[in-house]
Amino acid sequence: MILLLAALLAASTPAEIVAAAPPAAWRAVAPENLLIMETAAGTMAIELAPEFAPAHVDAIRTLVKAGRFDGGAIVRVQDNYVVQWAARPDPGAKAKPLPAEYELPATGLAITPLGAPDAYAEAGFARGWPVAQDRATGTAWLAHCYGMVGVGRDNPPDTGDGSELYAVIGHGPRHLDRNIALVGRVVAGIEPHAALPRGSEAMGFYKGSAQQTPITRVRLGSAVADAPRFEVMDTGSASFAEYKAARANRTGFFVRPAGASDLCNVVVPVRPAK
Repeated sequence: MILLLAALLAASTPAEIVAAAPPAAWRAVAPENLLIMETAAGTMAIELAPEFAPAHVDAIRTLVKAGRFDGGAIVRVQDNYVVQWAARPDPGAKAKPLPAEYELPATGLAITPLGAPDAYAEAGFARGWPVAQDRATGTAWLAHCYGMVGVGRDNPPDTGDGSELYAVIGHGPRHLDRNIALVGRVVAGIEPHAALPRGSEAMGFYKGSAQQTPITRVRLGSAVADAPRFEVMDTGSASFAEYKAARANRTGFFVRPAGASDLCNVVVPVRPAK
């Protein structure tokens, strides 16, 4: 018992592990997968995940290049749930139905196990993303954790066209997994947007445009010469394994380490590129 206590007290904190992680433990966010969204509240950077939802990501890139989000607005902020924004309306635009990219074959997807029970599915991490899988069907999917970005849709599964997006700003609504296409995550700038006034109408929508937060412009990182650069920790690395263990066995302030962790509590580290 004394030796175990000494080991826990000597363990590195999650922050120390992240700070000490070598360059090989990080992967760069590709400029073509980075969205820079400027609003009246600030600037938000989003990493897209084309390997999980290629058709949706392609549609979003097309909308961005056409300037459809410029002049759009944040139309919904629901407490402990999401902040949602929409592209500028274009009466002449015809929405192209997109497939329901809610899951993908798990074959070839190297998943680092969470190492603890998950209420929804077998959980873990792949390519720097929080994921879950079903071994019986051989499928895997992105998980609705804080900061993850999804595509709004109507009731039919193939009605989301990428012109309405949301970011999770509350406790991970994992019940939405495999019901909505997740296309990425916020890597910087979510704080001022998560702090926006909550909408007064049903589901947190704003009553009118006066309450909405305008979007100035949205650009792809590949189209911006001085775009910020980010790195995501490789979830297959030794550093991430150490970080994951530290998240489950916190020391210092903690009188009783949990010995386990929720998928969304193991936030995959992201940092500005050096």
